[in-house]
Amino acid sequence: MELQKGRPADTSGRLEREIAVYDLLDRLGIAYERTDHAAADTMEDCYAIDRVLETVICKNLFLCNRQRTKYYLLMMPGEKVFRTKDLSHQIGSARLSFADSDSMEALLHIHPGSVSIMGLMNDTENRVQLLIDKPVLEQETLGCHPCVNTSSLRMRTRDVLDIFLPAVHHTPIVVDLPEDAGEEA
Repeated sequence: MELQKGRPADTSGRLEREIAVYDLLDRLGIAYERTDHAAADTMEDCYAIDRVLETVICKNLFLCNRQRTKYYLLMMPGEKVFRTKDLSHQIGSARLSFADSDSMEALLHIHPGSVSIMGLMNDTENRVQLLIDKPVLEQETLGCHPCVNTSSLRMRTRDVLDIFLPAVHHTPIVVDLPEDAGEEA
């Protein structure tokens, strides 16, 4: 893995959803660095990528309420353990669970393993509420996938908050998940 500035020089063989991310970031004037790698399906895979990017790739969880009427994208530090009750209480939505892959594809145009804040560019009807765990906001940079899990990006957190999110018409809700969350749920 090697850190490179901006989009790949040759985009042949890359998925349209990945190229669309580069097109949007370039159009918005957001500087980013990128590394290509084998499919990163787990947080353990992401830790090696973190070292190359010199930032932390966020854990991104795609959640929904029991009725499947509200969808959430939660960005949190990768090392934190997630418990639904810690989040449910803060956002006033009981019975959260992981949303299914069909909903993920329909709303964000991404597949499991590739969940990323960049997918919000495809949520033109604003059906997905972005939730950001407070420690993510305290970092100068953040890492994410460009809607595929074979590349990873590093961007300034401020650029994501001040330029990207307004451009895709999403306003985050900041949550504060406990450090010691016990067992995963």
